[in-house]
Amino acid sequence: MKQYILSLILLSLVFSCSKKATPPAPVEPLPAPEQLAWQEMEYYAFVHFNMNTFTDMEWGYGDEPASSFNPTELDTRQWARVAKEAGMKGIILTAKHHDGFSLWPTAYSEHSVKNSPWKNGEGDVVAELAEACKEYGLKMGIYLSPWDRNHPQYGQPEYVTYYRNQVKELLSNYGDIFEFWVDGANGGDGYYGGANETRNVDRTTYYDWDSTFALVKSLQPGIIIFSDGGPGTRWVGNENGFAGETNWSSFRKEQFAPGVGPYQESQYGHEDGKYWVPAEADVSIRPGWYYHAKEDDQVKSLSHLLDIYYKSVGRNANLLLNLPVDRRGLVHENDVAALMELRKTLDQTFETNLALKAEASASAERGTGFQASQINDASNDTYWSAPDGVVQANLTLSFDEPITFNRLMLQEYIALGQRVKSFEVWVKAGEEYVQVDTQTTIGYKRLLRLDDITTDWVQIRITDAKAVPTISNVGLYLAGTEPEVRSE
Repeated sequence: MKQYILSLILLSLVFSCSKKATPPAPVEPLPAPEQLAWQEMEYYAFVHFNMNTFTDMEWGYGDEPASSFNPTELDTRQWARVAKEAGMKGIILTAKHHDGFSLWPTAYSEHSVKNSPWKNGEGDVVAELAEACKEYGLKMGIYLSPWDRNHPQYGQPEYVTYYRNQVKELLSNYGDIFEFWVDGANGGDGYYGGANETRNVDRTTYYDWDSTFALVKSLQPGIIIFSDGGPGTRWVGNENGFAGETNWSSFRKEQFAPGVGPYQESQYGHEDGKYWVPAEADVSIRPGWYYHAKEDDQVKSLSHLLDIYYKSVGRNANLLLNLPVDRRGLVHENDVAALMELRKTLDQTFETNLALKAEASASAERGTGFQASQINDASNDTYWSAPDGVVQANLTLSFDEPITFNRLMLQEYIALGQRVKSFEVWVKAGEEYVQVDTQTTIGYKRLLRLDDITTDWVQIRITDAKAVPTISNVGLYLAGTEPEVRSE
């Protein structure tokens, strides 16, 4: 009888230990499933290639003849191959820029490739890129400028119908589109069908963005919509590719419309924002967005590109790096070389996660399923969490032998919301414990560049959070010697 009771007690203990604890309550706002998938892309290409490529301009006036568009070696497969080898996950194409020239044979305008000498008017750049992206396993996005300096009805209600008709063409005929990109430039001087005048619109009301964006989502339910205020992703507020050291994915998007809003706040987000609108950092690999031969020797250096990477992907933003395709219709050799140098350096840096060798512990644990061991199991789907009511906690990585590292990666389990407001990094140096960094937000991913540190003990101290913290991954890496960051 005693043995039977003892067996029941043991079984009860085993059951209670194996029973998974209750997950922490979510902290709103929360990302939609498509936003989570988008965040995991991290790094993808912008391709500015259009009429401006052939007129050597950045913003065309709208009076450029369709005959000017005539690439000699257009090869979207080369674009896709380069992007894939560079580690990018997709390509967003400028299907129509402010000059109004359409890279597909639109049924609603004569100002398009159908009236160009390229392929005798039978070509479709959007279709070719869609096929190339499919071949190389990349996602495809579309930029469609709201402003059109060529269209005679711009500024009138009829133009909005025209714009939406082009939205329907692009989002109905080319397969899955992962992102729809809306520029903030709306209105000004232009050709406008020969009027040659200045036309301004109310950027908040003219396009009826709620209805236009609803149309976009009806055509591509899983799409991410980019504009100054989202709703899927927001502009980071500059064209340097830099997010703020503090960067909340929560955002007061009600204050924004394309071309409207306090964009200086966009690189930081809003801790009290009611909407989940993560930042996208756009920047060109050259000074200009379009190709200019005079900039062939002005491609950003490795040090500059690394700085961009750590200040975008490493600060809870996605990186949209522009490639100005040249007049041949190819990504230029100098750009390709810079991209591959960046890829090689990042691969070498993040090849080995030293944290996987460590024993992880925490000052407080929620229970089974949320232990400290979840932070170095190489999975984004598991996470450590503290008990309810605990917003200050320490995570410690202990090693049998000293390691040397100079890069730290942290990730929150953002499916339940962004929480951490501040944290510190401590290491053991001899018999002393030394603070080596203090920062604010984490979000989907935070990367810190540190001096070389040799230690057998690393501790992350979460000093404040909006609610119970949830950390899915901690990574420690050793980067090789990198060129010094310099302003360019």
